[in-house]
Amino acid sequence: MSKRDYYEVLGVSKSASEAELKKAYRKKAIQFHPDKNPDDKQAEENFKEAAEAYEVLSNPEKRQRYDQFGHAGMGGAAGGGFGGGMNMEDIFSHFGDIFGGGSFFGGGFGGGGRSSRRVNRGSNLRVKVKLTLKEIAEGVEKKIKVKKYVECNSCNGSGAKDGSSFSTCSTCNGSGQVTRVQNTILGQMQTASTCPSCNGEGKMITNKCTSCAGEGIVRDEEVISINIPAGVAEGMQLSVSGKGNAARRGGINGDLLILIQEEEHPELVRDENDLLYNLFISIPDSILGTAVEIPTIENKVKVKIDGGTQPGKILRLRGKGLPDVNGYGRGDLLVKINVWVPNNVSKDEKKILEKLQNSESFQPKPTSQEKSFFKKVRNFFE
Repeated sequence: MSKRDYYEVLGVSKSASEAELKKAYRKKAIQFHPDKNPDDKQAEENFKEAAEAYEVLSNPEKRQRYDQFGHAGMGGAAGGGFGGGMNMEDIFSHFGDIFGGGSFFGGGFGGGGRSSRRVNRGSNLRVKVKLTLKEIAEGVEKKIKVKKYVECNSCNGSGAKDGSSFSTCSTCNGSGQVTRVQNTILGQMQTASTCPSCNGEGKMITNKCTSCAGEGIVRDEEVISINIPAGVAEGMQLSVSGKGNAARRGGINGDLLILIQEEEHPELVRDENDLLYNLFISIPDSILGTAVEIPTIENKVKVKIDGGTQPGKILRLRGKGLPDVNGYGRGDLLVKINVWVPNNVSKDEKKILEKLQNSESFQPKPTSQEKSFFKKVRNFFE
């Protein structure tokens, strides 16, 4: 099932400001919040859908890619979407600040408040992938080996030696925040900040894993499969959710950013979704006509060149270009006719050309359009 337009999901225009996006997302999140809609699967899906839309549109770089390439520019691997690839707690951890802290509604609906503990997030990774025109035309699955931080196998990413060597932080009593009350001339002021003892995690490791020194992550390699859609372009960036560096102690993984590079084709030149080809023919072929083979991305096609074809003429082969990344049709192959003039000729060839030089058929004959243009130029200078 195709995804809905992100702007449509949030109910905003494409020119919406950051403040308008935040306001619209807050409204949708309140409407479909799981505490307000218990056991309602559709409301939960709408809640995730709104989070996915806001995650993209609130990020200037992702929003620019989405505006240019649509959903195709957002994910290069199956399950790459934000809302579909993360659970509810992940969404709360990302966007709880929009609602004034770790909880969306203070105490939550039905008293179900959310924890304000800090959740670690892994950093994003950026890799370059080179593609041929054929791969761009058809779409391709690429397997790449990436050096990155991965979850520690010894402790399953927890950082604790036996997987359960944790104690509640005594400074914040497991909340991840410390509250301070100050007396001011306006009365008592209460502020909350991240707990300095546990860095907002709410717990302390009592026996650290020796493999990762309590971090929950180690340096390693991972082979990642990326589905690249047809029609991508040089400089386009795809995002694969959760395939970046793993987060410390079971947090949220970063994303893998794929920068597209195009390999130069030996004969064809790309111009957006069109392809360009320079065809050189001889003087006799341009006069008498001929049939030539033209390279395309898939194979070669035979094209008829009519007699009397002039240099600079453009032949258009419909649908022989590249597909649009958003699925809006396919470009064409444009063939420019160039007439090859030899630098040297034999004595016999020269005699033939000298006979033709004064022939009436070989005298320039401007078209009616060219005559009209020359007349306008002459009148301008008189």
